[in-house]
Amino acid sequence: MRARTLQGRYARTAYLFLLPAILFFAAFFYLPIGNVVATSFRTGPMADQWTGLGKYSQALADPAVQHSFLVTAGFSVMVVAGSIVLGLALALAIDQPLRGRVVFRVVLLVPYLTSVAIVGLLWRNILDPELGVLNRVLMAAGLPTQQWLNTAPLLTIAAVTLWQSVGYTMVLFLAGLQGIPETYHEAAKIDGADAWRRFWRITLPLLAPTTLFVSVMAVISGLQAFGQAYIITGGGPGDATDLSVFHIFNVAFRTRDFGYSSAQSVLLLIVIVVFTVIQLRAGRRGEVTY
Repeated sequence: MRARTLQGRYARTAYLFLLPAILFFAAFFYLPIGNVVATSFRTGPMADQWTGLGKYSQALADPAVQHSFLVTAGFSVMVVAGSIVLGLALALAIDQPLRGRVVFRVVLLVPYLTSVAIVGLLWRNILDPELGVLNRVLMAAGLPTQQWLNTAPLLTIAAVTLWQSVGYTMVLFLAGLQGIPETYHEAAKIDGADAWRRFWRITLPLLAPTTLFVSVMAVISGLQAFGQAYIITGGGPGDATDLSVFHIFNVAFRTRDFGYSSAQSVLLLIVIVVFTVIQLRAGRRGEVTY
């Protein structure tokens, strides 16, 4: 009986400490989501007319919405692949006993700690076809200048996103690498395995949980990307970089159709949840036990 009383006190104390966080998420996360879901079933200037699933049917049949999702999917694939490959490569390089590796880690992490707005403005100026630093360097080297934001705009903003985020993925992979017992590699060396085989047979399988986490976070980040298109390309040229969130933003604040934009937001949320669940289940099935 006394144990139950103590357990109840501990539970009440725990909930008391959690109360500020619960109130914060309720006020700034759950309530806004509920408001968006409620608005998606309405239309009109003040979202005061009930339409049911009409906005959802309109969004699913809208070619512009389909195009923005395809653009976002392509952007996400590039970001996910780049995050895993570059993050792991940098982590493997940093994990070596090299001089100055601490400074290198800090340099790679600085872009991640910088806001998307500042990074977007920085790279928009760098990539400017007339006044940008990159084209000036090409001109000084006697090379032809490039229209960076017109030739491959989606690849360009994906590269900028990777430049900003790869330091974070590097740190995650580095933590995973340092968590692998060195005895596995030593045993493999005794058996005659070279560095390449040790990487494929030991390092990569044991990094599966880290790779799963990086891929899930990269997919969520890629599907929610907004600042890159808004600041660097403005969704252009044409609609080449019309990411889903940027498209939703335009629908909401340029056409003032908040019901339609809310329906698109809910659909995007469903897509993110579905992809996350698929990745987590695939990761659990692929887990290797040692």
